[in-house]
Amino acid sequence: MKNVMILFNFPGMTSKEYDRVWDDLRAKGHSNPYGLLYHIGAPTSDGWMVVDEWESEEDFKNFGEILMPILEKNNIPKKAPTVMPVHYVYSHILAEHH
Repeated sequence: MKNVMILFNFPGMTSKEYDRVWDDLRAKGHSNPYGLLYHIGAPTSDGWMVVDEWESEEDFKNFGEILMPILEKNNIPKKAPTVMPVHYVYSHILAEHH
């Protein structure tokens, strides 16, 4: 399968809520989810945005079974992400090592 970009927009989410989700993932042994290549979390003017690159949409969906209960536990409303096939990725870190 082709790599996918996953985009979540969480209006009203705070950095503390975002950090709690990661704390819960780590506590359950998921600090390095299978198939996740890149993860970026950043504040927006009205909440929080997450952009991931996954090896496949299937890997992301499998991780969703772990993530969704953690989001519920932290009272973060369910949001359907935007899923797009990756066309191009550039990383200066990768470029320096190849």
